[in-house]
Amino acid sequence: MSEDSQRVTPQQAWDTLIAGNERFVTGGSAHPNQNVERRSELVNQQTPDVALFGCSDSRLAAEIIFDCGLGDLFIARNMGHVVAESITASMEYAVTELGASLSVVLAHDSCGAVAAAIDQSGREPSDTTVSVKNTLAPIQPSVQQLWLQGRTDTPYVDPTKVDANAVGRLHLGATVNELLRTSRAISDAVDAGRLAVVGCQYRLTEGRAVPYTVVGPVDLELAPLN
Repeated sequence: MSEDSQRVTPQQAWDTLIAGNERFVTGGSAHPNQNVERRSELVNQQTPDVALFGCSDSRLAAEIIFDCGLGDLFIARNMGHVVAESITASMEYAVTELGASLSVVLAHDSCGAVAAAIDQSGREPSDTTVSVKNTLAPIQPSVQQLWLQGRTDTPYVDPTKVDANAVGRLHLGATVNELLRTSRAISDAVDAGRLAVVGCQYRLTEGRAVPYTVVGPVDLELAPLN
């Protein structure tokens, strides 16, 4: 899709999305695009402006926290928002075939996958399945990165001394980087100004999606990582 044929710019897509989150935060959700007419409109087509990749946590229902409706978000989720080929393909499809102009990576605080990755980085990790271990592995470099800041005595993590939310923010940035690294199509769209990728961490108590990283043509205020 060329820049001239875009439905909305990345900035417009972000402004609409974050306005919906603000409505949710303040208790003024409008619940748009959730009626019979909207269902009928979408029978033969979908034109989401936002592609969202998030953690599969049950508290992270994207259409609710961004006050969106049917056809507004193209969503892929897995435990710990870990990039896999199916995730990359889903995000590419949303951008190249459906015309999404914004890709959001959505992490959250109190993440069980992050806590499990911290546990697996310790001296005596808990038993878990092979598939869970493999899924947690891409999170563990962020655990080590935080743990080894100012520590030289041991590579084994003490879970009681690690800020899990800080690990989550590091992993969020790593996920954005990995998505761009694994997808030439997404990187090309960003390079052409047709797409922006924003990494947010959702605060469970506030209900707010806070941006921590952005690549592409969106003007927003980033929260500090520390």
